[in-house]
Amino acid sequence: MKKFLSLLLAAGLLLALTSAFAQDNDKVRVAGLIGPTGMSLAPMMAQNEGVYAFTLAAAPEQLVGEIVAGNVDIAAVPTNLAAVLYNRTKGAVQMLAVNTLGVLYVLEKGDTVHTAADLSGKTIVTAGQGAVPEYVLNYILDKNGIADATVEYKSEHNEVNSLAASGMADLVMLPQPMATALLLKDAGFRVALDITEQFALAAEKDGKPGTVLSMGALVVQTSFAQQHPDKVAAFLEEYSLAVTFVNEEPAKAAVDIVSAGILPSEKVAEAAIPLCNIVFVVGEEMKTSIDPLMEILYEADAKSVGGAVPDDAFYYIPAEAK
Repeated sequence: MKKFLSLLLAAGLLLALTSAFAQDNDKVRVAGLIGPTGMSLAPMMAQNEGVYAFTLAAAPEQLVGEIVAGNVDIAAVPTNLAAVLYNRTKGAVQMLAVNTLGVLYVLEKGDTVHTAADLSGKTIVTAGQGAVPEYVLNYILDKNGIADATVEYKSEHNEVNSLAASGMADLVMLPQPMATALLLKDAGFRVALDITEQFALAAEKDGKPGTVLSMGALVVQTSFAQQHPDKVAAFLEEYSLAVTFVNEEPAKAAVDIVSAGILPSEKVAEAAIPLCNIVFVVGEEMKTSIDPLMEILYEADAKSVGGAVPDDAFYYIPAEAK
């Protein structure tokens, strides 16, 4: 945490935050999720000196009502949910930043799968049917011309993990940090495929180079961003340093992550961080990388993005950056 604090001091953010909020006693209301999407908030939570009011939820559904009602200023949510919120609120919620790329991995107890083509004829056990995991896996299989792979869906990722740990499934697709927990529990499993990489390769074959699989993003109330651009800018600066801290100091960040209640184990958190693809992407780069993903998800299931591919106003881009 000393390194994180020194980064803040070096950037002059402590002074900036003090002045930015001196005239406003209202805290910035920030919501996050337990898991990778919320992990990068942990250093900010640990260093919070009353500027922010943080809340955590176990599932995205628990945040939707609060966001729609305007009870949260900034939130970390699944990327496709950001689009759903934008469409549902008719633009009252915008995407502020991409904070997590793909967190899905194919794990194998064996050594037969090294490329997407190796999934041909295999049975993959996973969860997430009717949601992004299914759409992403189907996209990869389709663009690689694989029609004979069997995908066996379970109701929960926990069930998939239990089946793998008990020897009843030797090829599974799991999200982080559950994938790391399985690797730590059973050394016979290995990472066979990084779904983020495989998705990018599939998109290239589909004529969409540069497409990024993102599964986590920050959203902001449009009205809040318009009324308080200084607060949004201060949050983003501090958040960018938090992302750097988490990626560069996973052992120290793991302490914060567990203290915040985002994950239960420091060992799992530290091991999972390098595989969680925690990033900080904003502005035009965010828009360019996410636009194709929204189109792919829309084609898979329009409801997954709220019934329509979001237009340009979906992306928060400060006036000075336009």
